[in-house]
Amino acid sequence: MQQTTNTILMIRPVNFRMNEQTAVNNYFQEDLDIKNSEINKKAQAEFDAFVDNLRAVGVNVIVEEDDKLNDTPDSIFPNNWVSFHENGDLGLYPMFAENRRKERREDLFLRLEKEGFEIKNIIDYTSAEEDQLFLEGTGSIVLDRVNRKAYCALSARADEDLFIEFCEDFDYHPIIFTAYQTVDDQRLPIYHTNVMMCLGETFAVICSDSIDDKKERKSVLKHLKEDGKEIIAITEKQMHHFAGNMLQVSGAEGKCYLVMSKAAHDSLSTAQLEKLSSYCDILSSDLETIETCGGGSARCMMAEVFLPKA
Repeated sequence: MQQTTNTILMIRPVNFRMNEQTAVNNYFQEDLDIKNSEINKKAQAEFDAFVDNLRAVGVNVIVEEDDKLNDTPDSIFPNNWVSFHENGDLGLYPMFAENRRKERREDLFLRLEKEGFEIKNIIDYTSAEEDQLFLEGTGSIVLDRVNRKAYCALSARADEDLFIEFCEDFDYHPIIFTAYQTVDDQRLPIYHTNVMMCLGETFAVICSDSIDDKKERKSVLKHLKEDGKEIIAITEKQMHHFAGNMLQVSGAEGKCYLVMSKAAHDSLSTAQLEKLSSYCDILSSDLETIETCGGGSARCMMAEVFLPKA
């Protein structure tokens, strides 16, 4: 089992804008006072530069263009609707926003098979949408693939029963909690687990302050520590700059990189950066438009491919 992969699937946007359907519970989103066509153009430029940065260090990035017909403003975040696993399993997930359900595309699986990967089994949770139950992939679930633990902050987009079902199907031990952020003086659930925590091979970046329940916080930290992860705590303010939305990937010759946005990088202290750099090189990209309008960052843009080679 590996925690990191060398292959990433990314979707280049064609209709990127602020998605009004997700803004109801994604408090990271803001609108920009420019035309949608201009927003999309800026997002494409950020996307292309990000892909170039990843490829420059030897990450195998498989890029697919979004389909204009679908009008899917959030297609740039594929990790919410699909996950790919080492045993050849593929997970398909139920999405909160109706216009995000159109992002699920079977032609992408054919592309992966063309790239030499094997898909043995599709585990499909999407029928839960009929019951208004959601679990948004590796946005809702942060996986410790080596220690077989799955972390999930419950929210309108992460249903507890569905998460437990996922853990049974994929053989993970569930760690369940609720994480909050302050919005207009209220504590409201954070929409995705992967904005408040990131798991590397030997470290964990986490905004533990967002877990208001002391018992839950203690339990999460205990699991991380007993699995030998060094904990690097970030503040809620840093989390709002997407400092929790990072992903460790493998580049050329197995060298590891911690991928994050420029905003996340700039929000971290010298001590935090030094600590993270002791584990792997840091790779950051400017994703300002994508973060502002999409309410997601570097981690959300990368669907990790762990599938076996055919």
